[in-house]
Amino acid sequence: MRRPHRKKYKMSFSTGGLFLNESVTVARIHIEGEPWEQTMLRALDQGATSLPKTASNRRTLREITNRLRTLSSQEREFLLDEADRTDQQALLWLAACRAYRFVREFALEIIRERYLSYQVDLPLETFDILFEAKAEWDEDLASLSATTRTRLRQVLFRMMREAGILSGENRIQTAILSQRLIAIIEDENSAELALFPGVKMDGV
Repeated sequence: MRRPHRKKYKMSFSTGGLFLNESVTVARIHIEGEPWEQTMLRALDQGATSLPKTASNRRTLREITNRLRTLSSQEREFLLDEADRTDQQALLWLAACRAYRFVREFALEIIRERYLSYQVDLPLETFDILFEAKAEWDEDLASLSATTRTRLRQVLFRMMREAGILSGENRIQTAILSQRLIAIIEDENSAELALFPGVKMDGV
């Protein structure tokens, strides 16, 4: 019996963090319906990030557009026109979880499970444990160097702190989402509320 196809692990989040300000800028540049590659090129021309090197700029903008494209037009509109900074952080965390399978699985299998069992401290080793478990079944993950793994861990923890998922002391925090944002996520896929520790879901 063949194993069902699963989305590949895209581990390209090895620089930066949540990119909140840059993401809002790029989302504002985007014209609904146009290819995101076109948005990226225009953002590059307009200097949407403050990075000095063109190669770094291009790489950062590619990751930002890869995340933003996972948001629905309703979610992007809310990001730009209604969301306060906390909701913007939550939306960009949601986008990162959609764009990167590993981030999503970390949010569900590590953060959510620890929060529900009142283990709110989040040691760095939790990343290593999950990574090694996934790498046993995935050659691409297994082939990543120790240096790359360390960098990915550093960036993921930074991303979670910037999203308000973690405190500065690496403790899991209850996510604070507006009722409007909760309703939008429920409209898209209510199961994704599980990506936010402490947010109530139907039946949970």
